[in-house]
Amino acid sequence: MKSTKNKNIATLTELIDHKYGKRGNKKRQKWEQGFEAFKLGVLLEEARLKLGMTQEELAKKSGTNKSYISRIENDASDIRLSTLMRIIQDGLGGQLKLSVQL
Repeated sequence: MKSTKNKNIATLTELIDHKYGKRGNKKRQKWEQGFEAFKLGVLLEEARLKLGMTQEELAKKSGTNKSYISRIENDASDIRLSTLMRIIQDGLGGQLKLSVQL
Protein backbone atom coordinates (compact mmCIF):
# COMPACT_ATOMS: atom_id res chain seq x y z
CA MET A 1 0.00 0.00 0.00
CA LYS A 2 1.40 3.36 -1.02
CA SER A 3 1.58 5.99 1.71
CA THR A 4 0.91 9.64 1.05
CA LYS A 5 1.84 12.43 3.39
CA ASN A 6 -0.96 14.75 4.46
CA LYS A 7 0.49 18.25 4.54
CA ASN A 8 -2.20 19.39 6.99
CA ILE A 9 -0.89 17.12 9.76
CA ALA A 10 1.75 18.52 12.08
CA THR A 11 3.84 16.75 14.70
CA LEU A 12 3.56 17.70 18.36
CA THR A 13 7.01 19.32 18.16
CA GLU A 14 5.92 21.40 15.18
CA LEU A 15 2.80 22.55 17.03
CA ILE A 16 4.82 23.50 20.12
CA ASP A 17 7.41 25.28 17.93
CA HIS A 18 4.62 27.23 16.26
CA LYS A 19 2.91 28.23 19.51
CA TYR A 20 5.94 28.80 21.80
CA GLY A 21 8.89 29.22 19.44
CA LYS A 22 11.96 27.09 18.89
CA ARG A 23 13.98 25.63 21.77
CA GLY A 24 16.10 28.28 23.45
CA ASN A 25 13.42 30.95 22.99
CA LYS A 26 12.38 32.53 26.34
CA LYS A 27 8.69 31.85 25.74
CA ARG A 28 9.49 28.20 24.95
CA GLN A 29 11.71 27.85 28.04
CA LYS A 30 8.95 29.20 30.26
CA TRP A 31 6.46 26.76 28.75
CA GLU A 32 8.86 23.82 29.14
CA GLN A 33 9.48 24.68 32.81
CA GLY A 34 5.76 24.82 33.44
CA PHE A 35 5.25 21.52 31.66
CA GLU A 36 7.92 19.84 33.79
CA ALA A 37 6.25 21.17 36.95
CA PHE A 38 2.94 19.80 35.69
CA LYS A 39 4.49 16.39 35.02
CA LEU A 40 6.03 16.34 38.50
CA GLY A 41 2.63 17.00 40.05
CA VAL A 42 1.04 14.20 38.02
CA LEU A 43 3.83 11.76 38.94
CA LEU A 44 3.46 12.51 42.64
CA GLU A 45 -0.31 12.20 42.52
CA GLU A 46 -0.14 8.89 40.63
CA ALA A 47 2.38 7.48 43.12
CA ARG A 48 0.29 8.62 46.09
CA LEU A 49 -2.88 7.09 44.64
CA LYS A 50 -1.06 3.85 43.75
CA LEU A 51 -0.13 3.55 47.42
CA GLY A 52 -3.72 4.30 48.45
CA MET A 53 -2.73 7.43 50.37
CA THR A 54 -4.61 10.66 50.85
CA GLN A 55 -2.88 14.01 50.48
CA GLU A 56 -3.16 14.42 54.24
CA GLU A 57 -1.46 11.07 54.90
CA LEU A 58 1.36 11.89 52.50
CA ALA A 59 1.80 15.32 54.05
CA LYS A 60 1.98 13.88 57.56
CA LYS A 61 4.55 11.23 56.56
CA SER A 62 6.71 13.79 54.75
CA GLY A 63 6.52 16.58 57.33
CA THR A 64 4.51 19.08 55.32
CA ASN A 65 0.82 19.94 55.07
CA LYS A 66 -2.07 18.83 52.86
CA SER A 67 -2.40 22.18 51.09
CA TYR A 68 1.26 22.03 50.04
CA ILE A 69 0.81 18.55 48.55
CA SER A 70 -2.34 19.76 46.79
CA ARG A 71 -0.53 22.78 45.33
CA ILE A 72 2.23 20.58 43.96
CA GLU A 73 -0.21 18.09 42.45
CA ASN A 74 -2.19 20.92 40.88
CA ASP A 75 0.88 22.69 39.45
CA ALA A 76 0.48 25.79 41.56
CA SER A 77 3.63 25.70 43.64
CA ASP A 78 7.37 25.80 43.24
CA ILE A 79 9.02 23.07 45.24
CA ARG A 80 12.40 22.90 46.90
CA LEU A 81 14.54 19.90 46.06
CA SER A 82 14.94 19.01 49.73
CA THR A 83 11.16 19.03 50.19
CA LEU A 84 10.63 16.98 47.05
CA MET A 85 13.15 14.42 48.25
CA ARG A 86 11.45 14.23 51.66
CA ILE A 87 8.04 13.72 50.05
CA ILE A 88 9.37 10.96 47.79
CA GLN A 89 11.60 9.21 50.31
CA ASP A 90 9.78 9.65 53.62
CA GLY A 91 6.25 10.06 52.35
CA LEU A 92 6.15 7.61 49.46
CA GLY A 93 9.07 5.34 50.36
CA GLY A 94 10.57 5.94 46.93
CA GLN A 95 13.76 7.22 45.39
CA LEU A 96 14.26 10.37 43.33
CA LYS A 97 16.31 10.05 40.12
CA LEU A 98 17.18 13.14 38.10
CA SER A 99 18.66 13.61 34.65
CA VAL A 100 19.94 16.56 32.68
CA GLN A 101 19.41 16.95 28.93
CA LEU A 102 21.62 19.27 26.90
